[in-house]
Amino acid sequence: MRTSTTLDRWSPYALAALRIVTALIFMEHGTQKLFGFPAPPQSGLPPLLSLFGAGAILELVGGLLILVGLFTRPVAFILAGEMAVAYWMFHAPQSFYPALNGGDAAILYCFVFLLLVFTGPGAWSIDGARQPSGPRHSWER
Repeated sequence: MRTSTTLDRWSPYALAALRIVTALIFMEHGTQKLFGFPAPPQSGLPPLLSLFGAGAILELVGGLLILVGLFTRPVAFILAGEMAVAYWMFHAPQSFYPALNGGDAAILYCFVFLLLVFTGPGAWSIDGARQPSGPRHSWER
């Protein structure tokens, strides 16, 4: 019981670390498609006004918002949807198995973003700094 209480105290910080690392790696996909950094995609840079271009913008801007923890829940909801669409449109038709169709990252991103929809950003976020202190719901008192 005591270990659980000690670990629970660190939950907001572990969640924040997951949010920050996920956002940094996710943003890299956007910078790759938009700027060719750290290396351009094998298919080349997509047109900005294409499905891939829109995805790149979502990955970069959405990733930046998740990184700083601003509008975390709605942005995470949108990004989870983007990853679900990416999986079912581009990965699943190649093979049933995520390890074979290259969609394992899309699945993981989708569910990490869904987690953030329900948990919020954790510690070290603009959303957290903007909230008034104290319980938000009557059952938290």
